[in-house]
Amino acid sequence: MSEIGYVRGDATAPQGRGVKLIAHVCNDLGGWGKGFVLALSHRWPEPEAAYRRWHRERAANDFGLGAAQFVQATPYVWVANMVGQRGMRTGSKGVPVRYEAIDAALGKVADRAVELGATVHMPRIGCGLAGGKWSRIEPLIEERLVKRGISVTVYDHD
Repeated sequence: MSEIGYVRGDATAPQGRGVKLIAHVCNDLGGWGKGFVLALSHRWPEPEAAYRRWHRERAANDFGLGAAQFVQATPYVWVANMVGQRGMRTGSKGVPVRYEAIDAALGKVADRAVELGATVHMPRIGCGLAGGKWSRIEPLIEERLVKRGISVTVYDHD
């Protein structure tokens, strides 16, 4: 069984050959303006535009906690917008991260990665603005992706 690879660098510039799927966590409010999404938008307009459209048309689609949207940014790079946080700020109900939603979305990412024959790349999802703990997220990645033989690289930004 492979394991998660950790590298220093930018998850929007995934390393390696072949098709790459960049996974990251979004909120359930349609907000896109802080954290890793800014780096994504700086590189490609499509993931943000698709996410905003997906949220706007949510009455007619699967948008919600645990959903994942796949957006092709280049011929070899896809972005997975995973809805894994409720709201945007820490409040009386705790931090915005929702581990069950990230777990469900990672399952969809695994299916798509297998279809595409892709490797998966990500920052430490759910651990920035969402307030999650990597010690809770890492096992979800191992269970959903690594156990299926999918190569995963996690990027720690300098």
